[in-house]
Amino acid sequence: METISENRCFGGVQGVYKHPSKATGCDMTFGLFLPEEAEDHPVPVLWYLSGLTCTHENAMVKAGAQAWAAEQGIALVFPDTSPRGPGVADDDAYDMGQGAGFYVNATQDPWAPHFRMWDYIADELPRLITGDFNIDEDRQSITGHSMGGHGALTLAMSLPGRYRSVSAFSPICHPTAGDWGRKQLSAYLGEDENTWAGHDATLLMRNKGLDIPLLVDQGTSDQFIDLLMPEAFAEAVNARRVPAALRLQKGYDHSYFFVSSFIEDHVSFHAEALYE
Repeated sequence: METISENRCFGGVQGVYKHPSKATGCDMTFGLFLPEEAEDHPVPVLWYLSGLTCTHENAMVKAGAQAWAAEQGIALVFPDTSPRGPGVADDDAYDMGQGAGFYVNATQDPWAPHFRMWDYIADELPRLITGDFNIDEDRQSITGHSMGGHGALTLAMSLPGRYRSVSAFSPICHPTAGDWGRKQLSAYLGEDENTWAGHDATLLMRNKGLDIPLLVDQGTSDQFIDLLMPEAFAEAVNARRVPAALRLQKGYDHSYFFVSSFIEDHVSFHAEALYE
């Protein structure tokens, strides 16, 4: 693993690291914030999955999460959103290819050789960070924004026992029924829609439910709200009678100004579960 940078940050260290990935077959870059407590003992960790067009850097720089994570003694992981490099398949559209991994394991050409972000986030990167850094493997939580909110919700419902809590900002809630989802899932997974169901938070909520704390924030002025379909997820939560905080925030849009406005709430929410 190569250290790209390490900077002192709120008493801890904000690092950026690169490593060869077996899951994606290329080099992957991630950000990791370690609070000061990690110098003495393993600390719990909060995963932050980013959205379309983002790299590891967007949330690391724009969300303002480190101050609140330092206050709570929590590490933050900022993975990339897709494999990258000259040999990795791409698309001219902003919502396909590099920067748009959708946190799935692609089975279709030309995506299958590298686009295995599910394995990367669920297996490879957790083993790497818990093996190489002072992080408590038994205390993990997950959050994300937009496409990353989709990833956070689907991972949490598909990996019971892995995370103590899950939250999301403006998640893509029902990708099998919307334009942010059907295009990508058909390209990555093929035309058999039965293979898509495990990557749809609304369908997973209907079929499996959730037994950990859940928080979702959605801006009422989100320019992409019709693509996100939060109403479908809310209906599924209510149908399963899953305890949850599903909040509509008046006047907020889809930007990182929205995320940074409520990131303190989310870090505190996860801290309560991680230290319970």
